[in-house]
Amino acid sequence: MPSRLFARPGRRIVTVAMLAAGLIAGAGSVWASKSDNTVRFAYDQAPESVDPYFNNVRIGVIIGANVWDTLVYRDSITNEYKGNLAKSWKQIDERTIEFDLREGVKFHNGEEFDADSVVYTLNFVADPANKVTTQANVNWIEKAVKVSKYKVRVITKKVFPAAIEYLAGPVVMHPAKYYAEVGPKGMNAKPVGTGPFKVTQYTPGKSIRLERNADYFKDSPKGTPKIAKLEIRFIPDRQTQMAEALAGGTDFIMHVPKDQAEQAAKVPHLQVVSGETMRIVFMQFDTLEATPTAALKDIRVRKAISHAINREAIVKNIVGAGSRVLNTQCFPSQFGCTDEGAPRYAYDPALAKKLLAEAGYANGFDTELYAYRERNQTEAMINDLKAVGIRAKLNFSQYAAMRDAVRSNKAPMTHQTWGSFSVNDVSASTPVYFTFEADDVTHDAAVRDMLLKGNNSVDPAVRKQAYQQALKHIADNAYSLPLWSLPVYYVASKELSFSAYPDEMVRFWEMSWK
Repeated sequence: MPSRLFARPGRRIVTVAMLAAGLIAGAGSVWASKSDNTVRFAYDQAPESVDPYFNNVRIGVIIGANVWDTLVYRDSITNEYKGNLAKSWKQIDERTIEFDLREGVKFHNGEEFDADSVVYTLNFVADPANKVTTQANVNWIEKAVKVSKYKVRVITKKVFPAAIEYLAGPVVMHPAKYYAEVGPKGMNAKPVGTGPFKVTQYTPGKSIRLERNADYFKDSPKGTPKIAKLEIRFIPDRQTQMAEALAGGTDFIMHVPKDQAEQAAKVPHLQVVSGETMRIVFMQFDTLEATPTAALKDIRVRKAISHAINREAIVKNIVGAGSRVLNTQCFPSQFGCTDEGAPRYAYDPALAKKLLAEAGYANGFDTELYAYRERNQTEAMINDLKAVGIRAKLNFSQYAAMRDAVRSNKAPMTHQTWGSFSVNDVSASTPVYFTFEADDVTHDAAVRDMLLKGNNSVDPAVRKQAYQQALKHIADNAYSLPLWSLPVYYVASKELSFSAYPDEMVRFWEMSWK
């Protein structure tokens, strides 16, 4: 075994001595977690808010699914829709869905769940004045109307075929009285849902503690959780996370780099699980008039960048098993996702240099590349760009800082990922970045109109055609560079029983100690 594992310049180094110490310390710590039925989870990003409507990083989505419930539940194996907070539903007309709600459900603060909860939640988040972070999750809702105490109607602005998919995903239910009283800030400070776990302590940016909801309703398709407590710590440095896992200081980590996961697989008290997820990776270009890097307004420069990145090599050597190169900005399983007719930007540094010269940048140019995760992938792309003369300075930060830079027109290029909130429909992916919303730094009206047609058409064939045209147009103009799907490597205690899913959702309610 080499004397230095997981080393990267400027990062904590896990040595053989540390590994040996970890093997000794790890066993006792694992048994301690098992004995008190607690799972300790470390994650590299902290949520901007624990309120699911004011967050769009994965850890917030994970916490949201474990603390809150939705009207509908999509089975993780069969993809079948099942009743959750709603017992049943029916389509009244093209824009109206009526839900019969489950009775006897209580929020963690004791407040009763009923039609008022649904009406207040949906009407609040659908109001643009309340500035939900990811508008695409809610901007299809016109309003919710109470029919009776346990019956409610949800009305969409236009025909929106993906409504049930969203109501089974990011659209969670809040307690009406409490949310009206405290608002998003109060919900972040003291979260209250109906879910299988409830929050007992939250220190923003540091940690959050959950415990099993002893009063969780028996008919939930999630089932009764087996784990008694969850301790989630936000640890930005993945080297530190791995050191903790080796020493038994944490029971579960995810998004582990390929090289670290391969080494962790050799540790007796750890297990490694991996697989492809719905999370796509892409490079976004700011082509607006006020872009910080004027060169990006030239299509030849954007195509040069696309040919300069050796995507196949990065997937093979850095990203790891389960990943694949993408040619359009969506995940292949999503309804409407296709790369039919879209160009393939093969790795060709000579062509990249030729295109740069034609655009007047024979000596390359200086720019910035913003990123917030998978730094090793970003650094590999920066090296590829340097080889053709593009000198990209890395600006690495938490997601919220990068997002704010994009939205304030300060980030010329970004290395981004998007998990679509696990919604298996293109409406949750491509339109977020190309329909003139906050994250759109292209503003192509033709693309916008195609995508909105796909979002709001009742005919599946029309939807597919509209999305196909939009995805091809984006690729033809190299408005972004789709990179690859992102596999997730999970490293966990060998004594922990869990399943990994393509939607990248950690279902703590299913976990148990062996």
